[in-house]
Amino acid sequence: GSDVPIVAKIEKAEAVDAFGDILEAADAIMVARGDLGVETSPEEVPFYQKRIIRACNRVGKPVITATQMLQSMMERPVPTRAEASDVVNAVLDGTDAVMLSGETAVGRYPVEAAETMASLCEHAESHLPLGRFLYGAERPPSPTVTEAISHATVEIAAEVGARAILTATMSGTTARMVARHRPGVPIVAATPNPRTLMRLTMVWGVTPVRVPRFATTDEMVVLMVQAAYERGFVRKGDRVVLTAGIPFGGEGRTNMLKVHVVGETGEV
Repeated sequence: GSDVPIVAKIEKAEAVDAFGDILEAADAIMVARGDLGVETSPEEVPFYQKRIIRACNRVGKPVITATQMLQSMMERPVPTRAEASDVVNAVLDGTDAVMLSGETAVGRYPVEAAETMASLCEHAESHLPLGRFLYGAERPPSPTVTEAISHATVEIAAEVGARAILTATMSGTTARMVARHRPGVPIVAATPNPRTLMRLTMVWGVTPVRVPRFATTDEMVVLMVQAAYERGFVRKGDRVVLTAGIPFGGEGRTNMLKVHVVGETGEV
């Protein structure tokens, strides 16, 4: 009965073949490219990586790309050009996180490796096709209400020039479904659930914030906007797009979308 999330590590051909079932059962996925290259063939690994990342993006589940990303930095203070390209391409593929192993565990330049990884990711994200990441062919033919609302949230945020997208979420589903579209503005996920707060730290573009429990939709809106305002994401007069599931507290029933002007109801 414990609510412990599962990260499934994909490292064998059998796991690739059964990936659909694994994705449905797991809470997040790790692409273990080193073991996958040994168990399959090195030339197939880049294609497996892209397929796995796309599938995770499509259903809004976090995906980690791992193994030998900056391997040379175990001995050298700078990466090779191939390693830099590897990290950048993982971000462009749509990964939520990239992971260092030996580079920071036993390498000679752990701080430099982490700083290099962060710099490469930030540069790659500046070139992402933000807000268009899963449009077109990647959209499901019969989207659920949650999928449709999350898609519309990103489109409307771009159309109205919103400063941020604010989500109220108990399980994290709303924030993850919005994040899969890679919007060009921050996603502030307000939650009273401490477990959800921690889990959302790994999701692309999401800043999770703890808020008190609320009883009404009006109270929810006030807490969401205040949380974003206090952390410097928005100012008075900014437009934001709010999304949540009403009544609040269930999982996977996002059904509310609202364009709001910060301060118009006296919340800040």
